[in-house]
Amino acid sequence: MTCDSPIGKRGDNGGTMRARLIPTEGGAPVELVKDLTLIGRGDDCDLQIDHKSVSKRHCVLVKTDGLVLIRDLGSTNGTRVNGQRVLRGSLLPNDDLSVANFRFTLKFGDGQPEVERELDHEPAGVAVPNIKQDSVSTTSTP
Repeated sequence: MTCDSPIGKRGDNGGTMRARLIPTEGGAPVELVKDLTLIGRGDDCDLQIDHKSVSKRHCVLVKTDGLVLIRDLGSTNGTRVNGQRVLRGSLLPNDDLSVANFRFTLKFGDGQPEVERELDHEPAGVAVPNIKQDSVSTTSTP
């Protein structure tokens, strides 16, 4: 499954830890470039998910040494870590993050980028949102 969405970049702050979100329903991995990443539907969000189930300012991710901290910003449909709804918490490698109904797996390190998973069809009941990434980058494979 691919997502035809505009991708923009605001710049790299030179952080040392590499972290990326891998969409579980397919699509390009999302590199977390900045130490603080705002996720939501709003135009000011670093990772913009254009879907009505996502709040304008849904949650924020903060990269620290060895883990990523998360804080829900009072979203309507919640933020979950490994299936558990959280107001704040931490993410470790391979943890699952759900922003409303959009699921990602967190990966750390300088390893090879994940291979984009192609699906022959869109899973039933799953709408592909437009995702705009201003302070994050997608990792593409040759």
